[in-house]
Amino acid sequence: MSGVFVLFFGATGVGLNHPSWTLGISGSQQALTCSFPAGFETNGTVDLLAVSQYLQDTDGVRDDSTDYGADATQGLMSFREPWYAADLFFDVTTGDYQLTVAQQGLRAVMCDLHKGRNTGGSWNWTIDVAGCLFVAVSVTGFGQQYFLLRRRARAYIVAGVGAVLTFLLIVVTAN
Repeated sequence: MSGVFVLFFGATGVGLNHPSWTLGISGSQQALTCSFPAGFETNGTVDLLAVSQYLQDTDGVRDDSTDYGADATQGLMSFREPWYAADLFFDVTTGDYQLTVAQQGLRAVMCDLHKGRNTGGSWNWTIDVAGCLFVAVSVTGFGQQYFLLRRRARAYIVAGVGAVLTFLLIVVTAN
């Protein structure tokens, strides 16, 4: 299981480092301008749940709103998933709205999952489990070197040099 996590997070980490690589799979973006039917607001108060349901029924917006708000003149709603983003801006007084929907390609989906962006609690737990497995694999591998007498000194030297180089790379790239 750790091997699958290493493969996934390693491959998606490279994808994050090279955002221009689409691997032939690109996303799509569409924008539309419409108006809400009469009754979406009452006495200047917008029923955001009804607006969300209307968008799901008529415009195919997926999932529940992750961010929303409205004042006396304008409002906004955002819908987010790892591969999907929809942003709604609307005029409270007229009912006119602009909806922008972006669906990303497979590479972007994998990178969003790598970062845990716009994912639910179960995926966050998956990332935590993967991190714990990575630590366990590293610690047990390092500990096994203690019992291999012929390789012990060389293994610890290589590990120490690797740690120093990693630290130097962090310092150099952080500036």
